[in-house]
Amino acid sequence: MPLTPLLSERGLIARIRAGVVGRSADLLRGIGDDCAVFRQAGGNVVSLVTTDTLVEGVHFDCRWHPPHLLGRKAVAVNMSDIAAMGGTPRFVLFSLAAPPTTEPIWLDGLLAGFLESVRGYGALLIGGDTVKSGHELVLSVTVIGEAPANEVCYRSGARPGDVVLVSGPLGQAAAGLALCQQGRQQENDAWQSLVAAHCDPAAQVALGRLLAASGLVHAMIDLSDGLATDLAHLCAESGVGAEIDNAALPITAELRSAAAVCRVAPLDWALAGGEDYQLVLTCAADEVTPLRQQAQERLGLTLSPVGRIVKGQGVTLLAGGNRRDISYHGYDHFR
Repeated sequence: MPLTPLLSERGLIARIRAGVVGRSADLLRGIGDDCAVFRQAGGNVVSLVTTDTLVEGVHFDCRWHPPHLLGRKAVAVNMSDIAAMGGTPRFVLFSLAAPPTTEPIWLDGLLAGFLESVRGYGALLIGGDTVKSGHELVLSVTVIGEAPANEVCYRSGARPGDVVLVSGPLGQAAAGLALCQQGRQQENDAWQSLVAAHCDPAAQVALGRLLAASGLVHAMIDLSDGLATDLAHLCAESGVGAEIDNAALPITAELRSAAAVCRVAPLDWALAGGEDYQLVLTCAADEVTPLRQQAQERLGLTLSPVGRIVKGQGVTLLAGGNRRDISYHGYDHFR
């Protein structure tokens, strides 16, 4: 009997969330944020737990994704969730499903990159699982982190009047993916930053900690599925809407040149490309300057204001006097 197609990834998560029964006094946040949050003994520090799965043919292609960089990416995509909560990563679990034909030298490269990245984020691999798969490689990673209980950043604190900021350029990874898919990744040296954004992203853990410790951030999420979708998730959890200024989106010259060659609108990559692993945050308008100064002076990073939080729901793009609803127009596994 054929399965009925799911409406969306968001719909599937909502069904799972609705089916969860039972509560725990130690669970501070479950399904619906970047990490689950639960109390540690003592209560001043909480634990953060997140997990992600990368599937060959869906999240990566071994024809152009070097195993060393794939190992690094498998770690980074999970560390980005810890960063979005303002946490510090501590421990990692790694489960690998591989077909028996996988070359040992390829696996050596994957593991070398994986362990290098774990160490780079100051964490420790403590276990996992290995199984045989039929055809595709599957990498599943769980990261356990921690944060001061009073500094955790959730998706649910955005308020009308807040300014929306992003921590870096948008659409870079989507551009890099398109270049790899079209075999153009070596055509222009200027595009190597785009290819790296797809193959070897970096999680903004240090920035997440700085923002959380500042006490100025009302809500935060990482960009894994694109600004249009991830900001919509934040708005839904906060019970608000958002307006994004098309002209304010940070889009690099390298992305624009790649978009021209690939015949893609740069705005499409910036809003819906996914896998940027930047941070999106909201704060009061009078706190924008202090936050931007801290990020620049302490980490050399630029926070870009791109819009504002409003009453209502959904995410609206403002462009040339026109308004367009872009809620959840980013990446969706089941679309």
